[in-house]
Amino acid sequence: MDADQPVTSVSRRGFLAAGGAAASAMAMSAKSYAAVLGANDRIRIGFIGVGGMGGGHVRACLGLKESNNLEFGGVADCWKTRAEEAAAKLGTRAYTDYGDVLDNKDIDYVTIATPEHQHSKMTIAAMDAGKAVYCEKPMTHSIPQAQAVIKKQKETKLPIQVGVQGMSDDSYSSAAQAIEEGVIGQVVQAQIEYVRRYDTQGPWRKRPSVEGRPQPDDLNWKEWLGDAPKTDWNAHHYFEWRNYSQYSGGICTDLFIHRITRIMKACKLLYPRRVVGMGGIWQWDDGRDLPDNFEMICEYPRGMTVYVLGTMSNRVKIDHLIRGYRGTLYFTGDGWVAKDKDGKILAQHKKTGAEDIKLHHTNLQNHLRNGEELKCPTELGLAGVVAVNMANESWRTNQMMGWDRENEKMVPAHTLDQSQRPEATA
Repeated sequence: MDADQPVTSVSRRGFLAAGGAAASAMAMSAKSYAAVLGANDRIRIGFIGVGGMGGGHVRACLGLKESNNLEFGGVADCWKTRAEEAAAKLGTRAYTDYGDVLDNKDIDYVTIATPEHQHSKMTIAAMDAGKAVYCEKPMTHSIPQAQAVIKKQKETKLPIQVGVQGMSDDSYSSAAQAIEEGVIGQVVQAQIEYVRRYDTQGPWRKRPSVEGRPQPDDLNWKEWLGDAPKTDWNAHHYFEWRNYSQYSGGICTDLFIHRITRIMKACKLLYPRRVVGMGGIWQWDDGRDLPDNFEMICEYPRGMTVYVLGTMSNRVKIDHLIRGYRGTLYFTGDGWVAKDKDGKILAQHKKTGAEDIKLHHTNLQNHLRNGEELKCPTELGLAGVVAVNMANESWRTNQMMGWDRENEKMVPAHTLDQSQRPEATA
């Protein structure tokens, strides 16, 4: 695919209206699924990638098996031992080729929990095989890949749930309604963080257990690499892939995607106008090519900025909040509270749901059964991919990135004639 050619268009109007025609198409698809699920309403799930996060999906779906009437139709992992261990837990068959799972006509949806660089290829292959998808975040490794997923989804009308599990917490949709009703006035800024503190080694390192570890005899390294640059077996790349740009966007795509998606949901944001990413390999210069400390600022056309802090060297947090002219909305452990400049409570919300993988799977299952609206559809997934990729590109190239709306791609911001005033919100 030519990365310079736009392959999809998602309008902000459509996004604000819960997906517009796309949402209707997904509902129709869900109805068709409901018609073929069978009299017992059972949903059959296949699993692609059952390592760290993939193992979490296995455990979650096992916990939902009886209550949600689930059945399991195969496990694929390029490491045979890992596939067999997960398959034994699920009571199903193990494969090393994910195509064997997709060939199972009885499977309703597949869970994809592999390194980021494989997401788009596997998601598109699943849709080609007629499967709905639960794809871990970020939806894809790059913006053109996300656009290709959207294009394929429009063709197949198959549902995709993006694994930003925080969207199963209703705090953000509730905040969106309050902001829309003018509770805090005109919104101008938001801030959020994802901070950690690592001790003797940096983020996502597993030394000394990884150092010099040979390739397992039953691990298909070529399959794991997929379309990434070809390289000899490297235990650090396999076990610590989040540190390398061939497979991941690091802090931005693995952690920030959880945070910025919350603000996008609450403020009904789509693509940023301009983005800056700042940080560096400041503490753990250990061969990684992605920053160990990072922050980003996104400017959105509605006339607001979003700041995201991501130090991996200090876990002191900042408040998660949205600033408006009339007041400030603070996210709390049990929902949110909006206060004016004097501390008077303007409104508050006690959340239902949570950042929970079981709830996120249940939402997709309910969508397939009865058309329940997806908590994190592809439109939101694409918006997140755009923001974090623009931040990483800004960091890599030492320049502010802008979004070229006409050609639907990121470019250096100085090449665009961009307004300094709020733009139409619909």
